[in-house]
Amino acid sequence: MIVPDTKDWTWVLEKPCAECGYDAASIAFEQVPDRARAAAAHIASALDRDDARVRPDAQTWSVLEYAAHVRDVCRIFDTRLALMLGGDGATAPRFANWDQDATAVADRYNEQDPAVVMQELSAAAEQVAAAFAAAPSDRLDWRGARSDGSLFTVASLGRYFLHDLEHHVHDVRG
Repeated sequence: MIVPDTKDWTWVLEKPCAECGYDAASIAFEQVPDRARAAAAHIASALDRDDARVRPDAQTWSVLEYAAHVRDVCRIFDTRLALMLGGDGATAPRFANWDQDATAVADRYNEQDPAVVMQELSAAAEQVAAAFAAAPSDRLDWRGARSDGSLFTVASLGRYFLHDLEHHVHDVRG
């Protein structure tokens, strides 16, 4: 069984990720949509591998599990971005909690059909990329809050989201 990830990854907004090299400070908000599409496409293409269901070790997800996770990340962030942009800019809407590890188990990520996950990942990535691309420039400082109290602006949410995708490109390269 994979040990749940309990790290608070919001630190990637403050300093580069030593594991994947992502540097949020170097990312302009306008880059988020195209880079998200590229990362999702890379992960989706890895689903064609013969070993897409194979975990490299007992503590690491398979390519299929990473792809299903990234699909769900795209969906979650699309919802969170819509909450932020649908508000009034004066209050920070609270995001519903999402336990990614419980979702992976409950939804049996490694038992899903890779071809279906590929299609769903591509659609979800395009949806959220388009939503970030359409975010009005005068709302990039509008805020939202995770259930643990971590605050984001629309701009920082985009850079935080992008790290998740690009980090998982790094994870599926093997």
